[in-house]
Amino acid sequence: MSKQHHDARAVSANVTIVGTGFIGRAWAISFARGGANVALWDQAQGAAEKAIHYIEGILDDLATNDLLNGQNTSQVLQRLTTPAVLGDALSSADYVQENTPEVLDTKIKVFSQLDAVAPSNAILASSTSALLPSAFIRDLAGRSRCLVVHPINPPYLIPAAEVVPAPWTSAETVSRTRDILVASGHTPLVMKKELDGFIMNRMQGALLEEAFRLVADGYASVEDVDIGIREGLALRWSFMGPFETIDLNAPGGIRDYVERYQSIYSNIFPQMQRRVDWAGPVMDKIESERRLRLAQDQLQDRQVWRDKRLMALAAHKRKSAKDFGV
Repeated sequence: MSKQHHDARAVSANVTIVGTGFIGRAWAISFARGGANVALWDQAQGAAEKAIHYIEGILDDLATNDLLNGQNTSQVLQRLTTPAVLGDALSSADYVQENTPEVLDTKIKVFSQLDAVAPSNAILASSTSALLPSAFIRDLAGRSRCLVVHPINPPYLIPAAEVVPAPWTSAETVSRTRDILVASGHTPLVMKKELDGFIMNRMQGALLEEAFRLVADGYASVEDVDIGIREGLALRWSFMGPFETIDLNAPGGIRDYVERYQSIYSNIFPQMQRRVDWAGPVMDKIESERRLRLAQDQLQDRQVWRDKRLMALAAHKRKSAKDFGV
């Protein structure tokens, strides 16, 4: 059995969600399911109440797939509140998850307000997927309690979450954040320091860069590239990372793999040093091939299909972890 261990205790923290769009709603489900009392607040009147209605429908689907940790929908819903005033939403917060637009000036303004109003011991986390935390917390009096916690959407189905400290984020803040995430059923990726793109988007970006090159240069169709991931690499990647994959792909482990196969990749690498403009001529080809397989007016239905498949996969992975270990 792997040496990895995930703490399954319930969350005892009071969590405040600031911004109740798709990401904020998804975080609320994740934390409430984990046992936290969750206050949802949004500057748009009625947005938090709409989020509760949306969440109720998702919880029904999660219950059907046994993804509420043995709870029923009402038990999770009763942990959600929608205070009308930000100060009330923050008054007892131990942890705040901010989900406002990906605009630097907005982040600076929101975090300044949060730092002024939230209890001094509350962690202030941003869901940003692109902005470095140092860019919007550097001038805050409480910058040591601020960091990025970037989810892979939707976080109630995908447990990985990136914890990205700024240079001034305290070790205690990072440790407490990790504990809260683990207790909520998440698997944190704790970065040692901030970096553009964090971990996930850098890994995803490397794959997308090659995918666009393969299509632009006429080596493969869009669907062939998707098949290679969907019916190939992703089957292993759904329960193993790249390092464990190669550790198991040579008789003597990871060092043996490198000795055997590094020359293949060192030969390929120079060919991968040229960017294809994603929005250039190749986009017409990629979009047309995708629209042949899925009409634009069917995108929303396919998104629902995707989430139901993710629920089924999450349920399967949970069962497999019990049967085979993690």
